[in-house]
This record gives sequence, structure tokens and C-alpha cells, in this order.
Amino acid sequence: MIQPAILEMLETLPEAQQTEGLHYIEFLSERYTEKNERATSLNEKRGGFGIWKGKVWMSDDFDEPLEDMKDYT
Repeated sequence: MIQPAILEMLETLPEAQQTEGLHYIEFLSERYTEKNERATSLNEKRGGFGIWKGKVWMSDDFDEPLEDMKDYT
């Protein structure tokens, strides 16, 4: 529904402004494509949930207070 409205308004403009409108549409198209490519590449780099499963070990007393900090608590 929006495309006919855009074309109708575009036809009312002089050719120089129509060219500017085309350049703006190209800019928006490139910008949108770049954002999608960046988002896709970031998601691929990050992997997903559980990618570190079995690769990371944490001590059972990880949450226990440190000996060095007993004077301060």
C-alpha cells in the first residue's frame, strides 16, 4: 500500500529531486543490508547457548569468601 503512495508523490517532484529520492532509497537499502550482515556475522561469531559446556571448570567453593578478605568482612 505504501509503494503506490511513494510513486505518486515521486511523480509530482522535478527530475532532480526524483534523482535525490532514488539516491536516498539506495542509501537506506545499503544501510539496511549492512546492519543485517553485521548482525548475522555477530551471531555467527558468538555461537549460541552452551558453546562453553564441558570446556570451563569452576571450583565448588567459588562463591565462598576469600581468605585475604576476612579482615574486611
